[in-house]
Amino acid sequence: MSSSQASSPTAACTTCTAGAAPVRGLATLALTLGTFFAASSAPTPLYRLYQQSWGFSSGTLTLVFAVYAFSLLLALLTTGALSDHLGRKPVILTSLVLEVASLVVFAQAGDVRMLFAARLLQGFATGMASAAIGAALLDLHRERGTLISTMSPMLGMAVGILVAGEFAQLWRNQLGLVFWLLVLLLVAAGTAVLAMPETGLRRPGALAAMRPRVRIPVQARQAFFQMLPMSIAVWALGGFYLSLGPSMIRSVTGSELAASFGICINMLSAAAGIWTLRGHAPRTMLRFGGGALFAGVALMLAGAHFHSLAMVLGASVVAGTGFGSGFQGALRSMIPLAAAHERGALLSAIYIASYLAFSVPAIVAGVSAAKLGLMPVTYAYGSMLMLFAALALAGTWRAGASR
Repeated sequence: MSSSQASSPTAACTTCTAGAAPVRGLATLALTLGTFFAASSAPTPLYRLYQQSWGFSSGTLTLVFAVYAFSLLLALLTTGALSDHLGRKPVILTSLVLEVASLVVFAQAGDVRMLFAARLLQGFATGMASAAIGAALLDLHRERGTLISTMSPMLGMAVGILVAGEFAQLWRNQLGLVFWLLVLLLVAAGTAVLAMPETGLRRPGALAAMRPRVRIPVQARQAFFQMLPMSIAVWALGGFYLSLGPSMIRSVTGSELAASFGICINMLSAAAGIWTLRGHAPRTMLRFGGGALFAGVALMLAGAHFHSLAMVLGASVVAGTGFGSGFQGALRSMIPLAAAHERGALLSAIYIASYLAFSVPAIVAGVSAAKLGLMPVTYAYGSMLMLFAALALAGTWRAGASR
């Protein structure tokens, strides 16, 4: 497929001109996706305050994380391919309604049961939105859509943590304010999505598509499994930073601010890695990503051992660039292999693998840390990340040698 063909919009996007990226639609979807992920990360700096106010255990906090992750996976399994049948807009708008409902529950939360309910709703909404918005972005422009699909979540999560952390400092007794702000942003996003042209095509089979299963287009299966080590490495790193990471950084530095800062610079570095390497071949991105991830995790473990804030924050930058470039390389290796009507299903399969890697190791580590201690589990988790980064690197060199 030539570059001009790859960049042209689908027939369903009737308002687009051939070879031109529909900037307004891309911007609308980028901001919508970023806001979803800002909302998903906003509770992270607030959990310790909830824990202090309501007196629940670290094990309960791990369960709150697990509820979000598995609700998101359920959404991907059941609704991941739905936009390939109903069109992108109905699925995106439904996910926006669910997300707003979850934020209202967060804003009104008075005990840990409401946290569970909010995260359950939020996980499902985020999973539904991820596949549908990602597919709509690819409908509009394959290269830029892939770039936005990888950058927006990273930037959104960083902004969500920063803003929620600032709100917690300024209005400690009004933690719901940040969620009302996110509600306003999502209502504005929904209005903009309503005004967009539909980019997908309606096809029969929507109910059948909701049967829980993973659908990988036949022509993309080999690439999908080749990319698994990289997907596991980068998303397990993300799971670490949003679960054990803050506790590890606090343990090393004694600073709450440093814990939030470490997560943010990891996510911002991921976005920077995506942007910097956007013009390179996927194989180059994968090799850089695997190498940076391996080096960054090694530096993080050394920083934890020597109680060095500079090393830990430097590791967040290096590992973050590996996260961004590795995930973008994996996506760009797979996305061109799917036909337009298979994009939602393929993206759903990619996100299912990614979020399993994001959630399962983090949940196991959270439970284990309560019994074995934080630092032994951190060293074990880091060793696992380095192993998968090495496997991903070996796979890219082996694939290159076989060509």
